[in-house]
Amino acid sequence: MLAGPRHRVHGRRRRRRRTAAALALRPRGRAPDRLLSALRERLERQRDDNDRDDFLVLLPDGTPIGHIALFDQDLADGTAEISLLMDEHHRGGGHGSAALDALVDLAFGELPLHRLQAVTHTGNAPALAVLAGAGFVQEGVRRSACLHRGRRYDAAVLSLLRPEWEALARPRSWEL
Repeated sequence: MLAGPRHRVHGRRRRRRRTAAALALRPRGRAPDRLLSALRERLERQRDDNDRDDFLVLLPDGTPIGHIALFDQDLADGTAEISLLMDEHHRGGGHGSAALDALVDLAFGELPLHRLQAVTHTGNAPALAVLAGAGFVQEGVRRSACLHRGRRYDAAVLSLLRPEWEALARPRSWEL
């Protein structure tokens, strides 16, 4: 479990390579119990996938409010991708930023990674702001690469390199 002052990130760690897929905890119109059941089923299906690490973002009382993952890990090249999804009712409260910081600290503090990547559509201003706040730099745009709710978007590609993480002036998750 990764922890911070206002959140917990809980998941299972593997000894080998790690990876993850994105899940929304409360898509519109779905009951929370049904959603948690679907999340459990998906995580169980991916249990033996050694190329991923999935974590739930939890409130201090244990309520799940998001999902964060490290996936497509290539330990030989030192690269991986990050995804983060937060419950729409808990966005904007700093939970996503804290979870992202914790996962980045795990990736660079414990794994032999040199580069993390994140991809989101260019119209997703909140995600772009959270990524920029964590030190990610936009590298480019993949045109018309994202289909979201029936509409095509350009996809922004962002990355954070180990030397950039080392230069960040913030406490590491293990120091909190």
